[in-house]
Amino acid sequence: MMKKVFTNHAAVVFFAVLCNVLWGSAYPAIKIGYELFNITDNVFDKLLFAGVRFVSAGFMVLVLSAAVYKKPPKLRKQTVPYVCVMAFLYTAMQYVFFYVGLSNTTGTNGSIVNSMQTFLAVILAHFIYKDDKLSAGKIAGSIIGFIGVLAVTVSGGRAHFSFMGEGFIFIAAVCFVAGSVISKKATESDSAMTVTGYNLFLGGILLAAVGVCGGGRLSGAGMSGVLNITYLAFLSASAFTIWTLLLAYNPVSRISIYNFIIPVSGTILSAVFLGEDIWDIRYAISLVLVCAGIVTVNKS
Repeated sequence: MMKKVFTNHAAVVFFAVLCNVLWGSAYPAIKIGYELFNITDNVFDKLLFAGVRFVSAGFMVLVLSAAVYKKPPKLRKQTVPYVCVMAFLYTAMQYVFFYVGLSNTTGTNGSIVNSMQTFLAVILAHFIYKDDKLSAGKIAGSIIGFIGVLAVTVSGGRAHFSFMGEGFIFIAAVCFVAGSVISKKATESDSAMTVTGYNLFLGGILLAAVGVCGGGRLSGAGMSGVLNITYLAFLSASAFTIWTLLLAYNPVSRISIYNFIIPVSGTILSAVFLGEDIWDIRYAISLVLVCAGIVTVNKS
């Protein structure tokens, strides 16, 4: 039943778009969380904040898994190493590099470099999976989608690149792609819910530990802070679970192209919730190009 749902074309499009809109909504939600918890430029405060978010998300998924399968979520012995690597790469290291990198560059450059994960996924899938080879359509679609990201994130000025900034964000993108590939392997022997739950929970513990060891702290934010963390945990729990299911039943390149939606939805939702100017022709152009790239890859 699960395979039938997550291989249906209309369902794949809906769930893939939903995941990336949810991830895009994390941008304004995180910024609001920083204000609520009085987090400024301290990277360790941010890592502790992320750690609490992912531990909570992992707990949510594991509770849901127990309810759905009516038994405690338990990993098979052969899946444990994959999930441990996922927790380290996919969750912990990705966000360590992402947060440190974002502290040393602009949001614009960060969005552009982070969207490179789509190209990396398409290329890596070509060498790993026999049924997921590169084609002219996949290459063209990826380029069109990337131009769409450029359209919404570039508004003039000279770009500056540094290893501790854009370089770290690129490494974070590599961690995400590697984690996606390992996730596909892990779900061959265990359910996507169980794999996702332990990945988020263990990765969150690692992030929180680094934050605490570095002197990170979260000031009391009251009920507003609790609701903010709850929403961020929920979006991570739902998006990562659905994404893991999509990767389990579909070619990596077909699913990864939807990642171009993240910076676009993140920019638009930031404009809506943070009071920025949304009436800009760049948003319309970007959405059209990203959608065109997705259609091109799917047709190929």
